[in-house]
Amino acid sequence: MSNKNDVKKQFSRSADDYVKSQIHQKGTDLKRMLEMADITGNEVVLDVATGGGHTANAFAALVKNVTAMDLTPEMLTASKKFIHNNGHSNVMFVEGDAENMPFSDDQFDIVTCRIAPHHFPNIENFISEVYRVLKNGGQFLLDDNVAPEEELFDHFYNKIEKIRDYSHYRAWKKTEWIQKIELEGFEIHELSRFEKRFEFMSWCERMHLSEKVKEDLTDTILNAPEKVKCKFRINIEDNQVRSFLGEAMLLKAIKR
Repeated sequence: MSNKNDVKKQFSRSADDYVKSQIHQKGTDLKRMLEMADITGNEVVLDVATGGGHTANAFAALVKNVTAMDLTPEMLTASKKFIHNNGHSNVMFVEGDAENMPFSDDQFDIVTCRIAPHHFPNIENFISEVYRVLKNGGQFLLDDNVAPEEELFDHFYNKIEKIRDYSHYRAWKKTEWIQKIELEGFEIHELSRFEKRFEFMSWCERMHLSEKVKEDLTDTILNAPEKVKCKFRINIEDNQVRSFLGEAMLLKAIKR
């Protein structure tokens, strides 16, 4: 439960920053998620851990209705304002836990979750809940940052994310996601891997980091092995970290 309290504490103070975040608002992955979905216009959609509401907002224009769920009340307030300002009235806002959703079985045609599961302490419970609330044949659209398969890279990426954000639990490997989703009973129909460039200062500022934490992050990255710096395309100028390259995965799975 402590990790979930950390999530609520962290995102209650960062809600507006996530609404304004360009990587969340205008990422090409959101367009790709919409393209990956099979939509007729009659779908009932659930967006899990809606955050700034960007995914719910994008789907609202194309489907019957969307339920935007988040653990953090302040996030729901910010996302509601954002979505209503975009003219959508077919979105409901529900406070809820991704690992224990307040919905009945077989309720939704599509469940989306974008750039959030790395905060969930038990993704097996999350996947199980997605399976439960989806109708038979329903679509699960998952988009999240992932760790590389090599242990050195996995450890480094999760370490810097944890330093930056104490509510970060784990970015999972692609193979871990595939195995857990298929073991639940889903069939994976489509999968894309894409790169994400993180500008170091905006990446830090979104979490309102202290100068001490920024220094710790900078030192950790500057002192990383050359193999790690090469893998993550770390850009360093004047002994300052400017950017690095992360990795994400977008997949579509069907409930059978």
